[in-house]
Amino acid sequence: MRRTDPQGHGPVRFGPPLPEDGLPVLPELSAVLAAAASRGDHEPVGGGPAVREAACAYWERRGLPCAPGHVAAGPGAPALLLALTAALGGDVLVPRPCAAWWAPYARLLGRPAFHVPTPPESGGVPDPYALLETVRRVRAEGGDPRLLVLSVADDPTARVAPPELLHETVEAAQGEGLHLISDETWRDTLHDPHDTVLLSPAEMLPDRVTVVTDLAGALLPPGWPAAVARFPAGDDAEGLHARVLDVLTALDARVAAPVAAAAAYALGEPEPLRERVATAVRLHARLAAEAHSAVVTAGALARPPQAGRHLYVDLTPLRPALSAHGVGDAQELEDFLSARIGLPAPGGHRFGDDLEAPRVRLSTGALLHGSDTERAECLTSPTPLELPQVRHALIQLKSAFDDLRDDARRWEPPR
Repeated sequence: MRRTDPQGHGPVRFGPPLPEDGLPVLPELSAVLAAAASRGDHEPVGGGPAVREAACAYWERRGLPCAPGHVAAGPGAPALLLALTAALGGDVLVPRPCAAWWAPYARLLGRPAFHVPTPPESGGVPDPYALLETVRRVRAEGGDPRLLVLSVADDPTARVAPPELLHETVEAAQGEGLHLISDETWRDTLHDPHDTVLLSPAEMLPDRVTVVTDLAGALLPPGWPAAVARFPAGDDAEGLHARVLDVLTALDARVAAPVAAAAAYALGEPEPLRERVATAVRLHARLAAEAHSAVVTAGALARPPQAGRHLYVDLTPLRPALSAHGVGDAQELEDFLSARIGLPAPGGHRFGDDLEAPRVRLSTGALLHGSDTERAECLTSPTPLELPQVRHALIQLKSAFDDLRDDARRWEPPR
């Protein structure tokens, strides 16, 4: 990950990638890809029948029925979001904070991206009253808000929006005539699926929500780019689907045939893949809980992560220690903390937060060091956090935050 500007803190140009799982590729997935490796072509624009049918079955199992004609596949969610933004037109609304790759695609198209605050306890879904006020203000200034991008299982906050908040926000968006894009990349990574209720906006507003899922969230390695979009039914959606395919054609944004074969296999969720996903989610939930405990014990602020392979940390209580180290904003915090803990720690400014706010996203996949054999052992060990390479990474993380806590106490003014 590169700095925005070696001389200053200008516009974010190089955002952090999705948090990786840090694990070897599932052998069955590798076998599917290898079997299709002799296919040197691409899928048709929007994906071939096998991928689209597998995507329909995937969503059907989650209570979101659809037809193959209302599905499009692309080489990663960013390509689909770019095509959707271009096809829908107008200004874009996104939560603050939000995934690092959302707003740049609006700016790339010359569209303003307006950030809307999220409630303190949540993330990924904007506060409904703040949404209404933002829409009112944008229109009063001559803007044309048409699109709201949100996520019920969020990157960067790792929080899952409560159904009541989601319902109010969806109602507010519907009242303002906004189209919703629901990024559901992390929906299959709930840390406690029995106690966490996840609803898709498409269940509440079926005719105005497009669902986008990047398979790198749970089903495929990030280096095999594939994502699927589920369009709503209706005549308007038919036109949107056609316009999105036009944009994907102009970009030549196709999925490579071997990756498409792996994607269709993964979307089918055979038993080996289901077992791997469940085991990986349990592992990352334990890593996230341990990392959360470390940062909170040191005095930083972080909501308990509920999904994904990351957590979002606010170091405002440790600001005296950071100032003593010459850290004054999120970019400087990113540089300082990444070097101190030996892991990527992208600053909150990359996710639309204020540059002055000392916030970072930490990824649990980065805690899984070692060879493929050592990382695979993390999946089978009854005590993965006690494995030497994992224990060392966690100790380094805890030590760095404990040092900041001690420094903050040292620099506190006397009472």
